[in-house]
Amino acid sequence: MLWSLLFLFLFIPMLLASLFLNLAVFSFARLGLTPAGAFTLLAASIIGGLINIPISRRRLYVEQPQFGRFPFFFYYPPQVSYQLLCVNVGGAVIPVLFSLYLLATRAPLLPALQATLIVTIVAKILARVVPGVGISIPTFIPPIVAALAAIIVSPHNAAPVAYIAGALGTLLGADILNLGAIRSLRSQVVSIGGAGVFDGIFLVALAASLLS
Repeated sequence: MLWSLLFLFLFIPMLLASLFLNLAVFSFARLGLTPAGAFTLLAASIIGGLINIPISRRRLYVEQPQFGRFPFFFYYPPQVSYQLLCVNVGGAVIPVLFSLYLLATRAPLLPALQATLIVTIVAKILARVVPGVGISIPTFIPPIVAALAAIIVSPHNAAPVAYIAGALGTLLGADILNLGAIRSLRSQVVSIGGAGVFDGIFLVALAASLLS
């Protein structure tokens, strides 16, 4: 009995991982990549999700409490720390570059822009700023919206348009348009395309091209 339970605990995660890998590779293959290219892009996206590229830095002032019976004799200046603004490789750089590649090779420009605008509006409405996490966004609604928008505006090129709309629309609506709110949290690191949005962009783009 114990060995059976142990086997199930090991087998089920491996089965789910294999299923996800096959769906991801199939989704990328629908976008014109070879299986090897699809696997490479998938691996680069996952590994890139751990990498943040700093692009700017600003000072943060943290007020210190004043101690002592006579506060004016015991003044403590505010601490100075820095907030880094970064771009996540897996959640922003790779999806943007691949979207540009699709625009140049497979996706018509105007329908892609129209679908991206729709997803941007939906992502902006759904996105929530969560202290200690960043941006939180429902995972399954944006890909459905991206797929439906792509089918409506470009039925003959739905898969690449859906990927572009899902990736760029989620990035713009969830991260870029909420950048001021994220930075106001005074976190030491703010990552565009990272934290709660990486899962959203990565899964939205794959699911959108697959659903379409």
